[in-house]
Amino acid sequence: MTRRRNGEGGSAAEIVFRNVTKRYAERTEAAVRDLSLEIPAGEICVLIGPSGSGKTTAMKMVNRLISITEGDITIDGQSVKDLDVTELRRGIGYVIQQIGLFPHMSVEDNIATVPRLRGWDKGRIRERVRELLELVGLDPDEDPGRYPSEFSGGQRQRVGVARAMAADPPIMLMDEPFGAIDPITRERLQNDFLRLHALIRKTVIFVTHDIDEAIKMGDRIAILRPGGVLAQYDTPDTILASPADEFVADFVGADRGLKRLSLRRLRDIELDPVPPGNGVTRIDADTTLRDALSLMLAGQIERLLVMDEQRPLGICTVDVIGRLLATRGTDAPA
Repeated sequence: MTRRRNGEGGSAAEIVFRNVTKRYAERTEAAVRDLSLEIPAGEICVLIGPSGSGKTTAMKMVNRLISITEGDITIDGQSVKDLDVTELRRGIGYVIQQIGLFPHMSVEDNIATVPRLRGWDKGRIRERVRELLELVGLDPDEDPGRYPSEFSGGQRQRVGVARAMAADPPIMLMDEPFGAIDPITRERLQNDFLRLHALIRKTVIFVTHDIDEAIKMGDRIAILRPGGVLAQYDTPDTILASPADEFVADFVGADRGLKRLSLRRLRDIELDPVPPGNGVTRIDADTTLRDALSLMLAGQIERLLVMDEQRPLGICTVDVIGRLLATRGTDAPA
């Protein structure tokens, strides 16, 4: 499998679905029907849809856990059908909701599973384990010798992500990876994964049933209808601004304007000038517009002083956000 260096670290590969269909002999309707989309190297593509839309089936055809009935999937131009299935799967990181760690193996041995199969020497494996534990926010000194039962659910999921990345695969498949975690831990894991992805770019197919998670995590979102038919494939901003049809509009929700505000941060917008005097509530420039609006409405705050560390950038008001809400186009919320 070819690999493309992308960003400051890591490797990534382009994935292309070409008229992919999956049928089962016992069913009259296809599970996935004529699915075509291109996932650029280094991007996170979220597959989402109601129950029976074939999102997990589509993802599992990439590593041939499920066979393709018609059409093809290529990785950097190579058909997955032409690749040795063992090598294909070893070259793709896989993270599932149930985590799937081996309970009788230490954290180090769990993470080392694929590198060991690839013949890495012990020193290289030990160094990689330490590096990954640090990247996912665990202790590289204390945690390698511990066992999965000694960790919380969120910590075990971090180990699962580290294991999926161990051999530096160009692709990661993530099947509702944070779905079984409590909301606070889930948000922390989402943020940590986005931070990690910015450092070590991978091409990620991420399955979820949560539209808010899809908007937050995806560079692109593929919304599937029941029966595995693609309804819309685009950036979160475009989908929220211009749903393809009533099905998509209903699926993303009537509050899609507010959802779109979560895609923008205060540092990204034109702010009012800072007036003389003090007494204005301060807020970090990396705060989303949605969170800023919520703060102003809940606290009856008229103005927020947007700060980039110690440097004031400008003033945000409800009117500033309102002007953006009234503006259509790809560079402003609608």
